[in-house]
Amino acid sequence: MIVMSGQVWVSLISLGGVVLGGMLSYLVQHRTQRSAERAERQRQQIALSETRRAERLALLERFIEVSAEAERCAYTRPSDWEDTDTWYLTTRDVMYRFWVADRLIRIQFPPPVHDAAHAHFLDLNRTVWEGLPDGESVRDYLEGNRSAFLDAARAVMG
Repeated sequence: MIVMSGQVWVSLISLGGVVLGGMLSYLVQHRTQRSAERAERQRQQIALSETRRAERLALLERFIEVSAEAERCAYTRPSDWEDTDTWYLTTRDVMYRFWVADRLIRIQFPPPVHDAAHAHFLDLNRTVWEGLPDGESVRDYLEGNRSAFLDAARAVMG
């Protein structure tokens, strides 16, 4: 059997320490990198979520704003009107914007919110263009679906 000198043993132990240290260093760096990547993904997810929430809030604001304009058109609806009347021209533009806002709600929100928004849109559309029977209040007619929409939107937005 060959007897190893003390220097060889020291060299082998030293080499083993270097290998072990390198492996531990690699594992620590690998875990640190994975942790940093996971934190970055989470940060990006939070930023995206906040951006989407802001977009949804802007859409809700737009829908509610145009809805209020359409209600004003319903309140000021003359009994007789022509395609050239100022009321008709203004109302046509408002109802077009309201139609677009309704479709955007459909794209950005789950079906229960859109269904409630669309029911409110249909109520207002009917009230604006066809009117209501004598004695029926615009406010009372619109209140049910307007409230249902607002409640559905609040539930989704948290």
